[in-house]
Amino acid sequence: MFDTLTDKLGLAFKRFTAKGRLTPEDVDVGLREVRLALLEADVNYKVAREFVDRVRDRAVGSDVLDSLTPGQQVIKIVFEELVALLGGSDAAISYSPEPPTTLMLVGLQGSGKTTTAVKLALLVRREGHRPMLVAADRRRAAAVEQLQTLAGEQQLGVLVADDTKGIARGVERAVAEARRQGADVVIVDTSGRLHLDQPLMDELKAIRSATKIHHSLLVVDAMTGQEAVRLAGAFKDEVGIDGVLLTKLDGDARGGAALSMQAAIGLQVWYCGVGERPRDLEVFHPERMARRILGMGDVLTLIERSQDEISPEEALSAQERMRQGRLTLDDFVSQLRQIRKLGPLESVLGMMPGGRELIRSQGVAMPDESQLRKLEAIVLSMTPEERRRPELVDSSRRRRIASGSGTTTVEVSRLIKSFDRMQSVMRSLTGAGGKRRLAQELFRGSGGGMPLLKG
Repeated sequence: MFDTLTDKLGLAFKRFTAKGRLTPEDVDVGLREVRLALLEADVNYKVAREFVDRVRDRAVGSDVLDSLTPGQQVIKIVFEELVALLGGSDAAISYSPEPPTTLMLVGLQGSGKTTTAVKLALLVRREGHRPMLVAADRRRAAAVEQLQTLAGEQQLGVLVADDTKGIARGVERAVAEARRQGADVVIVDTSGRLHLDQPLMDELKAIRSATKIHHSLLVVDAMTGQEAVRLAGAFKDEVGIDGVLLTKLDGDARGGAALSMQAAIGLQVWYCGVGERPRDLEVFHPERMARRILGMGDVLTLIERSQDEISPEEALSAQERMRQGRLTLDDFVSQLRQIRKLGPLESVLGMMPGGRELIRSQGVAMPDESQLRKLEAIVLSMTPEERRRPELVDSSRRRRIASGSGTTTVEVSRLIKSFDRMQSVMRSLTGAGGKRRLAQELFRGSGGGMPLLKG
């Protein structure tokens, strides 16, 4: 997410921090690179120009240029303006005092509207609400069945809007039925098209006329960049849109849509899709996103994910065993599964302050999902006694484990050796200077480390 922009801005910021004092000319040179970085990230040209102008106006003042750390002051200004560019404060659903609160999702075919409807229902359910989904896409083949299948896997209810008297009347009756069944949030999955056309707009306006829609949210693919912004503007003018839900933001290395939406057309991003799992939908926090873009990490989101996915009791138990230096390979598999729940390892490390810079500077290649499955397969091919006491694994046992896990004896030996080293490191953490020794161990060697996860 935002990798390209983060790297480009990092290079531009070095012009600010490399000097003890800054002149207005130094600021201009650095901001020229910031503007180029934004343009390469597919940010709207006018938005990029106005952003740089605002930063320059604030950065050339004497309180910045004459400060002891002018470079850091300029970066702080960029951060504050970036937060404003992304919308400033968090946008959220205003729940109706008279339920149900009705949300209508609109967008073109292929934007991920149906899967996003399920993700949004899960998100509001985690907030303590009782959601109900309404299948109102009666044009796309199997759209209703898709929604029913995805919702059924998550134990979510679905009502199908009857279109025999028009889809608008069908949605009205479905919302009334959801109210009767006790739902306090209704999410309507509407029809899409391959491209914008007037019949689609007329259908959406008819639904809004027949049913009280509290929020209309546009679902749009973040990777389409400025096309997403143009599309949002068209829906806003024709139908009326309250906010944007960006899908596939985890695969968008540039971020032009997220950065341009508010300034270009006055629509704020409310939610973002950050993965394929049903739980991979997040509230779009402008300040947190700005921190990610500038490489400052996003610890709050990481903590929230951890609280949702990892049992506090398991975490405390593992922490105690780690402190005592008596971890087993069963513990390793358990923690590996917990970490995988948080998302790709590179993404998790990127949420830690300086994490992405650490990956680049140390040349650490994060293992992908297939490599993690391979590590798990090796451990699961061992006997319970071998997992507790890896020193029992001799050459014949290595061959048996390799055969059972579909790996090689070299890979089995590497895992056991790395585990032994990790045990030693964990025991040393209880002494003075433990964190420093852990950092040295994690990244020692010319190619970088990560003992058990080394590819």
